[in-house]
Amino acid sequence: MAGPTTGERTPRGERRPESSGPPPLRRLLRRHLRTIVVLAIALAFLGCGAFWLLYGSDLVRAEKVSVSGTRVLTPEQVREAADVPLGKPLISVDTDAVASRVSRKLPRIDTVDVERSWPHGITLKVTERTPVLLVQKGGKFIEVDDEGVRFATVSRAPEGVPALELDLSRSGSAAASLRRFGEARLVREAVRVAGAVPGSVARLTRTVKVRSYDDISLELKDGRTVAWGSSEAGAAKGRTLTALMKAAPRARHFDVSVPTAPASSGS
Repeated sequence: MAGPTTGERTPRGERRPESSGPPPLRRLLRRHLRTIVVLAIALAFLGCGAFWLLYGSDLVRAEKVSVSGTRVLTPEQVREAADVPLGKPLISVDTDAVASRVSRKLPRIDTVDVERSWPHGITLKVTERTPVLLVQKGGKFIEVDDEGVRFATVSRAPEGVPALELDLSRSGSAAASLRRFGEARLVREAVRVAGAVPGSVARLTRTVKVRSYDDISLELKDGRTVAWGSSEAGAAKGRTLTALMKAAPRARHFDVSVPTAPASSGS
């Protein structure tokens, strides 16, 4: 077999140049392993630092509670009900538990949002229930909101909120309605009626009276009455009542229980 040609021979004493291709696999693995170890150590230090900052330092601890949205309640009442553990790490404050305590201790609160306000605060944003009807009991007044929830008892009736009168006889159609729907459902129906009454009439409404599911009426402050019927078709009944009152301003009684066939009487 022929030996290397003259062009292929390497002069004696000289080394053949190394290939300029990629480094061997073992060298790459060692380099990647060093990179991974360095990154792991850096992440461990960062994790320890973050843990210490959130749980061990005094830089992010709960020190104050801010309250917004109150109308009848005071911010101090909300703070007391929230019972936020001041001095604890802010990250460890259980916001769901805080919200639960506020809702349980203060039924007047409809919704409460609890947020961390870094680095030292807890913020409580509350929405109070608004009474749409009042139930008089023993010289006091129970406030009922737009969901039919009886949420507070007050000694003085809020201005502009009509009374709810449950005239639920224990015999006849009223008794049948009470057995079928229950008092709580009939209260919700009265709330729906109160919400559908036009604003101009709502301001004059003194009492919403419930005799049965489909026999709900209004008594106005000037003595006029409105037969509303059930809570169904509330928007149509509201429009009809507004038009009927304009057409018969001297009438004393209005009937919109069937909004397509309204009636008025008296003068």
